[in-house]
Amino acid sequence: MSTPYPFTAIVGQDDLRLGLLLNAVSPAVGGVLVRGEKGTAKSTAVRALAALMPEVAVVAGCRFSCDPGSPDPACPDGPHEAGGGVSRPARTVELPVGASEDRLVGALDIERALAEGVKAFEPGLLADAHRGILYVDEVNLLHDHLVDLLLDAAAMGASYVEREGVSVRHAARFLLVGTMNPEEGELRPQLLDRFGLTVEVSASRETDQRVEVVRRRLAYDDDPAAFAAKWAGEEAALRARIVAARALLPEVRLGDGALRQIAATCAAFEVDGMRADIVMARTATALAAWAGRTDVLAEDVRQAALLALPHRRRRNPFDAPGLDEDKLDDTLEQNSGSDDDEPDPDGPGGGGQPPQGDDGPDSPSQGEAEQGDTPAEPEAGEGQHAPAASGGEQAAAPAGEPFRTKTLSVPGLGEGAAGRRSRARTEHGRTTGARRPQGALTKLHLAATVQAAAPHQRARGRSGRGLVVRRDDLRQAVREGREGNLVLFVVDASGSMAARQRMSAVKGAVLSLLLDAYQRRDKVGMVTFRGKEAELVLPPTSSVDAAAVRLETLPTGGRTPLSAGLLKAHDVLRVERLRDPSRRPLLVVVTDGRATGGPEPVALAARAARLHEVEGVASVVVDCESGPVRLGLAGELARELGGTAVTLDELRADSIAGLVKDVQETNRRAA
Repeated sequence: MSTPYPFTAIVGQDDLRLGLLLNAVSPAVGGVLVRGEKGTAKSTAVRALAALMPEVAVVAGCRFSCDPGSPDPACPDGPHEAGGGVSRPARTVELPVGASEDRLVGALDIERALAEGVKAFEPGLLADAHRGILYVDEVNLLHDHLVDLLLDAAAMGASYVEREGVSVRHAARFLLVGTMNPEEGELRPQLLDRFGLTVEVSASRETDQRVEVVRRRLAYDDDPAAFAAKWAGEEAALRARIVAARALLPEVRLGDGALRQIAATCAAFEVDGMRADIVMARTATALAAWAGRTDVLAEDVRQAALLALPHRRRRNPFDAPGLDEDKLDDTLEQNSGSDDDEPDPDGPGGGGQPPQGDDGPDSPSQGEAEQGDTPAEPEAGEGQHAPAASGGEQAAAPAGEPFRTKTLSVPGLGEGAAGRRSRARTEHGRTTGARRPQGALTKLHLAATVQAAAPHQRARGRSGRGLVVRRDDLRQAVREGREGNLVLFVVDASGSMAARQRMSAVKGAVLSLLLDAYQRRDKVGMVTFRGKEAELVLPPTSSVDAAAVRLETLPTGGRTPLSAGLLKAHDVLRVERLRDPSRRPLLVVVTDGRATGGPEPVALAARAARLHEVEGVASVVVDCESGPVRLGLAGELARELGGTAVTLDELRADSIAGLVKDVQETNRRAA
């Protein structure tokens, strides 16, 4: 077994370490979501925490880690007699992004359940993580239905597995830790709310601290065992402090004054529901226990707010998480009471921060060698990099107010990643038929299975009431749901679009479509064209936030190389088809249809459009032409693409119905 990096050797990252330690002291806090750029010791810190967790006593031979002092009466391996047991280290179980539902919650042997009435259950990762840590790296990339199952189990402390009326329940209480890079997409606000705490991490910009990160990482890589031994004393002291804080936790008093501050703070920041109040109360109590106190102080409430509220204030994907600390201080001051006349927090045992790395054998603390990572990337498409031929370039216009758009969808039936846009065969949705299983059976079609087994009962010697079912009889349910697509925007940023009011409206429309893509769990990409060339300003990604930033800084001016934009889009889709062949694309071209620059620009644009039409790419042209006289060029482009054209007004959800039509129907009309 590899030697984990010591938790006490991590450089800086005080909020990250504090959030993890508070959950180790009080798992009822509800877990922690760690947000930050790549290479900032997120995974290192989570794995290092496992070595600090106290050992757990379990019933010998129980696959569900029952506590011998109070065994679960509903344990599938039970019933167990109280007493005895063995001790083992707390587990850290990692949930892969590509895990199946059965791998997460466990699976029933359907064949034995039908034929013998036996609940033969194979435990999943939730059972393995019971009374330990469940770690989900890149939780924002996890399929929605898995996130729902995961967070439901975390909230209820139990996992339920149901297959055609046969059910199994087992305890599943664990410390839930998720990490994510916001550049790769956000979690939905309602899922963010299910994590107790959130912390933002970033690489230090201080030279000395970065040097220490590299020094410690190199020392660890050279000899992990020797490096861990060097920090063994600090690890033991921190482990003992966690045990002491856990023992003190039941004695901590949450006074009425502190409770009033918590309620006033949640009300002032307009967080939804009551979960934030409860999490703040538990976090403030854990902070007091961690500091060795039995009373909750105002500073505990303040720290709890900074950890529990920022992610609960997001109303849409373009809102940055955060908290106005001046407003927080004012709220706490206005609601301070006599309960806060407590001992000096800076005295012995005061303060809620974790031990700093400079108390150890070296100085600062760690992360991974990759912790000091990439500097902020300059936004593509900025004016100073515009081609020389884009004379008359105008400053970036602000985006107009977003609105709810009509549903754009890809025709036909896909098999892509689960989402909410186009029809697809999925693991979840309404049942439309049955087939023989290809691999492991996941969703039984009971009627089809019985129908397949019924003609063979006499030949199989059936004598009792039970149905004799064999593996060849099993039928997999075929279900239809919705998939997420790749929505590739091709945006005209040429001089013909440069009128400030007009470009603001165009950006508002694209922003609205981006918001719709976020809600429907799509990947998005963006190509812009102006001057002499087209540019991929955003490679396909799950982060609509990044697309919104690129859009906001997009300048306009120059000629209209429409063909270059369409050809660049064709190249992008070709590469994405190799990377993710099951994800179907939707091409959204935002233009007035004009094409200028070079020989025969209109003919070149038509030929480029036909490349997409031949490959069956679903497309929509958002017609940005305005004024009393319209040339109808966007409509002609849509016909070449084999798609449909809509105006900015028609894009709104409250406009006429029937925005996107089947490509074949459009072709028939054109013919």
